[in-house]
Amino acid sequence: MAGYYTPQKEVRLKYNGREVLYIVGRAVIESSCCGIGDWGYALVPGYIVSWQVERNEAGLPVSEVEPVSDEAARADIRGIIRETEGISQTEFW
Repeated sequence: MAGYYTPQKEVRLKYNGREVLYIVGRAVIESSCCGIGDWGYALVPGYIVSWQVERNEAGLPVSEVEPVSDEAARADIRGIIRETEGISQTEFW
């Protein structure tokens, strides 16, 4: 199987008095036993605790997040992302 995924943007979503960080991207399968395909995805690291307050070894900004553990909140956030971004594949970290 060959392919790639490309993060396209970071989004700070206001939700219930907090901000949720999610990343929108595109995944592509160029060849596999079953053919080719591509789809959009969203990854949700969680609620933003502190925004880009540190730098990693490569000099890139690092934010602190808290996972979204409540299932009702996850379902709600998933629905907002689906409506806003047109993406049905959403994963929570």
